[in-house]
Amino acid sequence: MDNKRIGGHYSHRYDAELEEVVNRVLAMGGLVETQLGNALQAFIDGDTQVAQEVAENDSRVNSFEVSIDERCVEILARRQPAAMDLRLVVAVIKTITDLERIGDLAEAIARMAIRQADSDRPRKQLFRDIDTMGKRVVTMLHDALDAFARMDASAALEVVRQDFAIDHDHEAILRQNATYMMEDPRNITRILDLTYASRALERAGDHARNMCEYTIYFVKGRDVRHIELSEMEAVVKGAEKA
Repeated sequence: MDNKRIGGHYSHRYDAELEEVVNRVLAMGGLVETQLGNALQAFIDGDTQVAQEVAENDSRVNSFEVSIDERCVEILARRQPAAMDLRLVVAVIKTITDLERIGDLAEAIARMAIRQADSDRPRKQLFRDIDTMGKRVVTMLHDALDAFARMDASAALEVVRQDFAIDHDHEAILRQNATYMMEDPRNITRILDLTYASRALERAGDHARNMCEYTIYFVKGRDVRHIELSEMEAVVKGAEKA
């Protein structure tokens, strides 16, 4: 993260506290990114051992959220931040909530991988589109964390744009899965897991987009949730607000 954005306070300790919180968010984000990537691979490969590790590691993600949240509350109470400092704390609190939810989605995908191990797996080619979509989502999460680390509103906007491709992938998979289920009703139960996995990945992409909206909020001082992409682009291109 750009130290100039959080430095320069009368107290060097205050600067260190804010820097520590940001670093912990990035550590949590790195864990969640690993969880999502491992869950996807376990689902594609039918690797129950990796899937079980993902499920067990979800408690670590939850612990990160609780500890960072507590630290933010302490900063709010002791430092009474204003302007950019307050926006940073708010962005952190919201970001870790989305990271925790992505962690939950990774756990859900991992548990689907475990459940599929006890039944006949769908044909290998049915996983191809899920694999492609999942890798897009993992990349999107990585880029969202990078934009947060650098507090780069332009980079965050680029990640927001990626979400449209994820939505398109999900819709294509839904159509494909509906076709397979109509061709052979015996596929319904197995194909439903593919549908649920696709939905979980699409939701993970939404959470990554949310994280980028918080980054833009911090840098630009404007809440860009629930607005059109063209309006968001105008905010990012506008003068930076302190």
